[in-house]
Amino acid sequence: MNLDMSQWKEFKVSSIFTIHNGKGITKEEIEDNEGNFTVVQSGEENNGVLGKINLDYCKAMKYTLSEKPCLTVARSGSAGYVSFQLNGCVVGDSAKILLLDEDIASVELYTFLQTLLSANRFKYAYGRKVTENKYMNDIVKLPIKINEDGTPIIDVSQKYSKDGYVPDWQLMESYIKSLYHKPLTTKNTHKSSPNLNTDSWQYFLLKDICSISMGNKMDYSAMSMDDPIVNFVGRSADNNGVAGKVDFVTDDNGNIVKPYKSGCITVALGGSLGSAYLQAEDFYTSQNVSVLEFEEELSNSAKLFITTCIMNESKYKYFPFGRELNTHIRTDFGFALPIQQNATGEPIIDDTHKYSPHGYVPDWKWMENYIKTLPYGDRL
Repeated sequence: MNLDMSQWKEFKVSSIFTIHNGKGITKEEIEDNEGNFTVVQSGEENNGVLGKINLDYCKAMKYTLSEKPCLTVARSGSAGYVSFQLNGCVVGDSAKILLLDEDIASVELYTFLQTLLSANRFKYAYGRKVTENKYMNDIVKLPIKINEDGTPIIDVSQKYSKDGYVPDWQLMESYIKSLYHKPLTTKNTHKSSPNLNTDSWQYFLLKDICSISMGNKMDYSAMSMDDPIVNFVGRSADNNGVAGKVDFVTDDNGNIVKPYKSGCITVALGGSLGSAYLQAEDFYTSQNVSVLEFEEELSNSAKLFITTCIMNESKYKYFPFGRELNTHIRTDFGFALPIQQNATGEPIIDDTHKYSPHGYVPDWKWMENYIKTLPYGDRL
């Protein structure tokens, strides 16, 4: 089912949702009132879920909650991050709940709208908070109901739009349902993977195993999207870092700025710091996104191994306004990797010292095989 967006119209968020501001919930409250009801705050990890709490306690405290499916939007921190909560949730003061009218609400409709709202997230970068007035006046484009002759159906009550346009809820639901497919299967199990014995692994600097550039430094909000064809990678942990698709960019002479090629790894140096992703399509980048390119032909599986190492190394050692990753990634940022060994288990030494001052050589094949043994690794 293809989406023809040429006839979509603009709607204010306030005409589609009711918004409910969260109230302060502390970690101590969650620990002291254990339960099965989801608590959502402003983080991106784990779909924004902070923990589980007792529902009756939340009701007694008159906290902001929904026992039905809903969307949440982060007010600060990962501002603008939108999550879908299938079983409802309670939100703290750094998040808001978005609810559709009960007569149209469905899982498919929430899923469709979550995707569109997430595309507006760039508006809340650089510390801009999601205030109620600002978010309710945000604009989202939606498909509209049309007559048999192709003209828009007009609602004289102007419930959703001052122009009388009516969102086509059925089309949105049908589109999401058309995406459903058989669940992915895998022959691999957790027992398929070899034990990670890191005793013989050696330390490598990232700059010694690949080239590192600092991306295009473009502004997503300023990009043209008349004929979007190129991925735009930002600093988010969502959607492999891809904020959306944009037009080809031209320089002052009218020449196309070549995108980075698929197969590169991107690393967020701000925002979702250290988020590293293998890009499957050509792309441009925002500011504070570095791009890793490998001189030799590596499999995607080996590159995925590297992305995991980068994220693990970044998670605890680097943070904004402190030990920032962008000042280290091209100098002393590194991690341990498996190395190539001979038949007797001795390290194979490269006399050119291409990857290491000690001559160690990363065992790319071992990394590839390890990823392929993981659950769903056989689907790569």
